[in-house]
Amino acid sequence: QVQLVESGGGLVQPGGSLRLSCAASGRDISITSMGWYRQAPGKQRELVANIPRSGSANYADSVKGRFTISRDNAKNTMYLQMNSLKPEDTAAYFCSVVWRYSWSAADFRSWGQGTQVTVSS
Repeated sequence: QVQLVESGGGLVQPGGSLRLSCAASGRDISITSMGWYRQAPGKQRELVANIPRSGSANYADSVKGRFTISRDNAKNTMYLQMNSLKPEDTAAYFCSVVWRYSWSAADFRSWGQGTQVTVSS
């Protein structure tokens, strides 16, 4: 199993910045893709950004140029730097990872508990 611990959410004014972190832990695992999703009240959960173990990141059009996803493979940790925040970025943000046991080719997905981001003046 993989445990995910998120941190970094909070209240910020429009135009401000926040940095989210997601630390993954587990025995005998290898993490492939890591990503951030968000869900606003009354809306479906949507992909914000994801990043493979190696290669280019992928972003939702709504956050391109403002958000940057990164990961530290040695620490199994992922970050989301959010700049120029807008009220419409207000949502619960969830990290999600695709992982497998070191001896298996079967992939699993795990979700974090979510962290609230509120952008308001």
